[in-house]
Amino acid sequence: QVQLVESGGGLVQAGDSLRLSCAASGIFTTYSMGWNRQAPGKEREFVAAINWSGGRTYYADSVAGRFTISRDNAKNTVYLQMNSLKPEDTAVYYCAAARGNYVLGRTIWNYWGKGTLVTVSS
Repeated sequence: QVQLVESGGGLVQAGDSLRLSCAASGIFTTYSMGWNRQAPGKEREFVAAINWSGGRTYYADSVAGRFTISRDNAKNTVYLQMNSLKPEDTAVYYCAAARGNYVLGRTIWNYWGKGTLVTVSS
């Protein structure tokens, strides 16, 4: 069975950096991986994605230039490096996987982790 387990969330101050990790099991390296987040009282939104090859990444406009997604297939781990964090980044961050390459505006995530909470104070 597919299992995605996030870690690395916590309480930080604005301007700080944080790296989230997603340990994946039961998936293929050909799966695209991504991060989505959900702030309190808001809908879940796309954050970043990386294709199976690791050669193409995608970012929401709100995080582009600040966040970096990467994957280490040997460790079956996906990372989200978050720099210059803002209070509006506060959310539960969910790791996700999709069968095949990520296509902007088209991919439906097939698998989800349970999330890790990131809280950014002012």
